[in-house]
Amino acid sequence: MREIDRRTQIGRRVLLRGAATAIPAAALASAGMGISAQAIWAQSAKNLNPHTMATLVLVARDIYPHDQIADSYYVKAVQPYDEKVATDSKLREMIEQGVARLDADAQNHFKTPYIEVLSQQGRLTILQGETLVPFFNKLRSDLVVALYNQPDLWRRFGYLGSSFEYGGYINRGFNDIDWLPKV
Repeated sequence: MREIDRRTQIGRRVLLRGAATAIPAAALASAGMGISAQAIWAQSAKNLNPHTMATLVLVARDIYPHDQIADSYYVKAVQPYDEKVATDSKLREMIEQGVARLDADAQNHFKTPYIEVLSQQGRLTILQGETLVPFFNKLRSDLVVALYNQPDLWRRFGYLGSSFEYGGYINRGFNDIDWLPKV
């Protein structure tokens, strides 16, 4: 009769890969950084604070919410800010102060920074108070282009892309309005 070892077998590579991701996350947690394990990518920011970058991604998701889209698309939409603030000190100040204001509002309402507010409705309440602030309007107007101009997302939204190369929309779906009643 054959004996089967029922213990979980973990290979060396799996163990090392898990350890490689656990150590930076543990170091951040012990340093008191307010960034979740999902936002560990924010550590690669060169010019902005990692907390600021992670907050910007959450704000982007709150302004343009799509449950079926991964955070990586929001990260890609926000990353240009890290490069732009290297040469634009006014933009850096606006972003850092805007995130600080969001955190202060979240502290007043929920006793936690904005990024740790679990309720989307709670975060939207905070954002609604920011709609007249230049920081919010800058983000909203920049993100509409940065997020929706990613060709990887076009198919998810049903957009076929540019039709100029194919003769324009007249020859490529202009009259495909099957949802309107026939007259």
